[in-house]
Amino acid sequence: MKIETRQIRPAAIRRVLVTKLRHHGDVLLVTPVLRSLKRQLPWAEIDALVYDETRAMLADNPHLAQLHTIKKTRAAGGSRAKLRHEIGLFRTLRARDYDLVLHLTEHNRGATLVRLLGPRWSVSLDGPWNRWFKRSFTHLYQPLWLNQRHIVEQNLDALRALGLYPSEEDKQLELVPGTAAEEATLAALHAAGIEPGGYILVHPGSRWAYKVWPAERVAALIGRLLDAGHKVVLTGAPDEAERAMAAAILALLGPRAAQVHDRVGQLGLRELAAYIGQARLMVGVDSVPMHMAAALGTPVVALFGPSNLNEWGPWRVPRRIVSADLTCLPCGMKGCGNSGYSECLAFLPEGRVLAAVNELLAETEGRRP
Repeated sequence: MKIETRQIRPAAIRRVLVTKLRHHGDVLLVTPVLRSLKRQLPWAEIDALVYDETRAMLADNPHLAQLHTIKKTRAAGGSRAKLRHEIGLFRTLRARDYDLVLHLTEHNRGATLVRLLGPRWSVSLDGPWNRWFKRSFTHLYQPLWLNQRHIVEQNLDALRALGLYPSEEDKQLELVPGTAAEEATLAALHAAGIEPGGYILVHPGSRWAYKVWPAERVAALIGRLLDAGHKVVLTGAPDEAERAMAAAILALLGPRAAQVHDRVGQLGLRELAAYIGQARLMVGVDSVPMHMAAALGTPVVALFGPSNLNEWGPWRVPRRIVSADLTCLPCGMKGCGNSGYSECLAFLPEGRVLAAVNELLAETEGRRP
């Protein structure tokens, strides 16, 4: 049963749990919720629950008291180990005695957790979910299906449903690389003869193939950046597909590949964050490094294909969006016909991306430390 906003008593809230069981970028995009909660409930302890693989997005977040994680079956060491882990996790969460749970992921795991933890108040997204799910929460906030607002604003609707209204200052993304990652990055840059703030970071990959710009176009762009005298750092995840893409890019560059500071597959998420944070500008696709750049205040040129940039674009950071002029966009599909291949990205010319880079460099000249 839904409870009216006026029945919430903020002064009675001692501990809050925020859950986001999705991918890295999704987790990073809830940081304004944490910031707003701590500003409005400064006496309360704010905890978060995420998948273990995404914990770097919230590590050292200044508004969190505790960060809890769920391990997936393989990472936990098998089904039995996962069960033991989750039993221990439940006991830890139960001992925290939460007064409020914000479930920002639309699946039944959160509904089950709320029923087991028994908080006084709980909120989740309303929608075409089953009755059991809906009745698990005291509050449901309404999705605006035809209203193309950024995911950050949609997440903050969970607070608005409780009568906790975010300020404009609350809406900034936050990401903390950490001292160790920052020191290691500065040392690596020094060894490569690159000044902090003196390079363009290119992160061409994504875990989703349909979001990726072709290797030959990335190589052409990097070549033109080198021609213009820019230092270039190339980054990517350690998975096989991104390593193969990086190898193809460097092969296409030929002898000029030696001029690129290649860090593909060599960085953890916090080290990647430190590299992004020190960059003059980042070029990437619709993926978590783009959101990391926004959180770190690094200007970003983002290439968009099927995704809706109004919902998923770089948030509150100097930016340029490069996308095809096609009436089918945004289609929201995993490539053309869900094939995993997006023509809207495949045919984007490097000249358009280079023009966007030059415009953004000129616009932000002198703004980066």
